[in-house]
Parts: sequence; C-alpha cells; structure tokens
Amino acid sequence: MALPDHRKPKNLKRKVKSGFLEKLVARLDRVIPGEVQQIVTRLVHEAGFMDQVLESLHEGVIILDPQGVIGFVNHAACQFFGLDRERTVGEKISSQIRGLDWGTLGKPGRTISRDLEVFYPENRYLNFYLAPIDDADATTEPTGYVMLIRDLTSTRAEAEETLESERLNVLTLLAAGVAHEIGNPLNSLNIHLQLLGRKLRKLPLNERGPLEENLATARDEIHRLDLILKQFLQAVRPTTPRRERADLHALLHDTLKLLEAELASRKIIIELDLAESMPSALIDSVQFQQVFYNLIQNASQAISSNKGRIIIRTRVNDFEAVISIEDNGTGISPDHMGAIFEPYRTTKSSGSGLGLLIVRRIVREHGGEIAIESEENQGTRVVIHLPHAERAVRLLGSLDSVIEL
Repeated sequence: MALPDHRKPKNLKRKVKSGFLEKLVARLDRVIPGEVQQIVTRLVHEAGFMDQVLESLHEGVIILDPQGVIGFVNHAACQFFGLDRERTVGEKISSQIRGLDWGTLGKPGRTISRDLEVFYPENRYLNFYLAPIDDADATTEPTGYVMLIRDLTSTRAEAEETLESERLNVLTLLAAGVAHEIGNPLNSLNIHLQLLGRKLRKLPLNERGPLEENLATARDEIHRLDLILKQFLQAVRPTTPRRERADLHALLHDTLKLLEAELASRKIIIELDLAESMPSALIDSVQFQQVFYNLIQNASQAISSNKGRIIIRTRVNDFEAVISIEDNGTGISPDHMGAIFEPYRTTKSSGSGLGLLIVRRIVREHGGEIAIESEENQGTRVVIHLPHAERAVRLLGSLDSVIEL
C-alpha cells in the first residue's frame, strides 16, 4: 500500500521524515481500515497548518530542490518578485527571478546571504538568506534549499536619513567655524577697500582709472565671497520659520515680477495653471519666496533654446497644496540625479550648488516634501507637497449609520 503524494510539484522530490511518518510506515501493514481516515486527516491538517504558518510570514520563503527548481513559494515572496504562484512552482528559480544564477548560488552545503535590488513590481532593496536542507542519511548533496527574503527598503531609507542628518550636523559645525574664520576677514577687507576708495578720489583723474578698475574688481570678489558664505550658512544652519497666513499665488506672482526682466531677456514663456481656490498657507513668506525664486531661476538657467517654456501649476486637496514647476530645458542626467541635494554639486558652470539644498531644508521645515522628475534633454519637473497646517472637519457619515454598542 502506498500513500499518494498529494499536490506534488513537477520535477520535485520531497523527502519528508518525521517521527510520526516513521511510526506509520513501520505499522502500515497492521492499520485497520477505520484508522486510515484518521491518519489522512492528520496529515492534511499538519500540511495545511504549515502552509498557513508560511503564508502568514512577512518574510518571503522559497523552497527549492538541489537543481534550483521551486517547490514552494509563499505570498510575501510573490509580492517581492512579482511572481505568479501557479506558474512559478515547478520552474527553475533562474527563469523566474532574473539575475539569480543558480549555478553560482546552489553549491552543496553552502550558506549564502546577499543583498539585491529589484525594480519590478516595485523598486525594493532585499536581503536573501539561502541555506541547505540537510538529510541525516545524505553524504553528498542536500535534499533541497530554503531561501528567506527580507525587505530592507525602509531600513535602507532610515539609514540614508541618518547619514544625511549626520552630514548636516557636521556641516553646521563647519558653518560656525567658517562664519568666524572667513566672515571677519571679509568685513575687514571691505572696510580697507572703502578707505582706499576715499584716497583714490583725492588723486588726479588721469591716475584714478586703472586703480578704480582694480578696486571695483576687488569689491566684486569680496561681495561674491560674502554671498557664498551667506548661502552656505543659510543652507546648513537650522532656522525656525516665522509663520503667518500668506497667499501662495501672490508669492508666486511677486517672485515672477522679480525675475521678469531676466526671463524676458531670454524670451522664456511662463505658463500659469493655478488652482481656482487656494487657501492661505501658514508659512514663512520670506523663506517660501526664496524657494520659488531658486526653483524658477534654476528652471530658466536650464533652458538653452529660444523656445524656452516654464509651466507653473498649483493644486489643492483636503490634505495638502501641490506646487509644480516644469521646464523644457536640458534636464538632469541619471548620474547627477542621485546627488542633486548634495552641497556644492551642480551642473552649472557658475553657482554654489546650494540652491536645492536650501529649498529642501525650507520645505521640510514647513512639514512638506519635494520631489524631482527629470529626463535628459527633455526637461525637469519639481513638485512641492505642502500639507495644510489645519485640516478642515470632514463628516464621515450620517447619524443614522452610527452603530451603538
């Protein structure tokens, strides 16, 4: 008498050994018909219980045979890799998860722990642990392998945030030293240049020309150094926004008026697609005007053709105001996208590379977030999500629908 191998995956040998099965085989010839139903019921119950346990795990579980053929895959693993359970069981793992070469991974007795990045169905960072399933009677290769997969996406994001916080703390300490070591000498130089200017005005006109040009150059360079210093301090030094009710649309129009001459000289067209009703926002108006100024100026500087266009859109819902600034400029290459918020990283020939760092700091200090989408030679879109400081009351249903306990 032989028990059927129920739900046995194709191309997969299951060697199941337990105390219960060994006792069953030993007394199989003495089993009376009435006990067969009890035995089968117990086997089905135990198999179903193990399936429920594996399905309830947040970690992915994949069981493989020595050739890398999948015998079992739980729901979490299917979600991580975008697998169809019905089509996956019985297939080689190399054909289901591209990039995993079983010839390299599946070596007898070898335990492997590796990190990997997947891009479908979602961009995730995973860690998998591959361990052999040993057979007590086997002397060569294991009877199979178990692969445990953990999702490290949130852990990795937290680590990156911690690293960024530590970097900003270091920059803040550096800023204090820079303000003292560079700021004071710059003030002294500026005072001495003013004294030189007074003495130059006492000289004859024919002797002033070259000296005044040199003096003007020195003043311009000191002014530039002072501006860089102020931008650096503003980018890294923590500040407390002075919040007050302000009209975001009015701030946008005021910023465009400041940049009107520059945009007109380069024949850049501004298209406005503003929400019909935008509630006032509790923000620091000075800081947010700087956000709009930096982003619109960045967009204009990224445009090199005579058909430049910047589209500014605003939308609002129950939770947040959304402001997007989109250009049809040169865009940002994939190599630079990963470092756009790092200080002194810029693709422009001139500039400090602190503009976006300042913008993100201001937006985050207001509880918001900034996202950037870009395609090289197609343009860039910057989106600001600014949550409402006070959410309106929202009715969830009529009183008739309230359940009394």
